[in-house]
Amino acid sequence: MQFDIFTLFPEMFAGVFDHSIIRRAQETGAVHIALHNIRDYTTGKHRMTDDTPYGGGGGMVMKPEPIFNAVEAVLGFTVPDTGYVTGGSIERPPIILMSPKGRLFDQTVAEALGQYPRLLIICGRYEGVDERVIQYLTTDQISIGDYVLSGGEIPAMTIVDALVRLIPGVLGDPNAAANDSHAGGLLEYPHYTRPANFRGHSVPDILLSGHHANVETWRRQQALKRTLEQRPDLLERAALSEQDRAYLRSLEENNQS
Repeated sequence: MQFDIFTLFPEMFAGVFDHSIIRRAQETGAVHIALHNIRDYTTGKHRMTDDTPYGGGGGMVMKPEPIFNAVEAVLGFTVPDTGYVTGGSIERPPIILMSPKGRLFDQTVAEALGQYPRLLIICGRYEGVDERVIQYLTTDQISIGDYVLSGGEIPAMTIVDALVRLIPGVLGDPNAAANDSHAGGLLEYPHYTRPANFRGHSVPDILLSGHHANVETWRRQQALKRTLEQRPDLLERAALSEQDRAYLRSLEENNQS
């Protein structure tokens, strides 16, 4: 999978992308990440990437020219004025603007984006980007939460990290991503490792039993219980069996008694 990231601060990504899972994914060729400095695509001796907003107001707005120039140079063609181009000799990959105004990023969005072989990510800054970037260049706006950060770099790192984990072969355990919290619509079940007893706190006996079917049932029930207690909103859209629903009803009845 290929990521092209457009930013005014490419040096911010070094520490994150040069370690752990993302680093190994790049070394194996499963992932290619290219960082593009928007400032390199400015015109004029001052290399301006932002300007004051029309109509007045505080802050600065990122100019459209450098962003269009950068994206089109990387794509190798001029982006049409309207629409999302597919088919024929030109195919435009998703061009995502990281923005607090975008749709909320979650595991479902991650899995959908993970189906594309290539993503372009634009990191906004200042008061935002010129609206024409949104209207005529980007295909999507994504937010990682209902709060405002100084720029789109950290959200872009989040997107890349979440998607890299979904690439087959990147994680050591082929089932690891499927068992993560939110992957199946539920929070993940509790994990334990050695020692079996730590400061008087023991690992649940079921995990030491060697009975795999019972362990799986326990883990499913623990995931349901944890989700009900901490994120009940997730249960509204989770894929639940009749057995799951019966277990949740029993928990709710016990809480009411």
